[in-house]
Amino acid sequence: MFFSLGALNLAIAVTLGAFGAHGLKAKVTAEQLAWWQTGVEYHFYHALGLLVIGALMAAQPQLALPKGSAWALQIGIVIFSGSLYAMTLGAPRWFGAITPIGGTAFIIGWLWLAYAAWQKGL
Repeated sequence: MFFSLGALNLAIAVTLGAFGAHGLKAKVTAEQLAWWQTGVEYHFYHALGLLVIGALMAAQPQLALPKGSAWALQIGIVIFSGSLYAMTLGAPRWFGAITPIGGTAFIIGWLWLAYAAWQKGL
């Protein structure tokens, strides 16, 4: 499931990256475009993480990697990248106050995975 979710997120990230480069460039400020690009960049990184976690879960089910780590990455994508996308498209600037919650979800996801891997001697 997480392999598919990662692949889907990668397709969405490519689409949003192209939209930002071609559809938004002339319509938003340089600052807003930078928000969009940051959202896309982190969307890509963590979608790749989901892809890797999904591949490991499928190839090595005996490892029993924690699904919670992958869900934390997905939640981070939605909140971190989503809040930056929303602000670029006109959400109030205070909306950016939730962006760090998404960043925290990313950190939790990676630490959770690292801890699980350490426990399994990986």
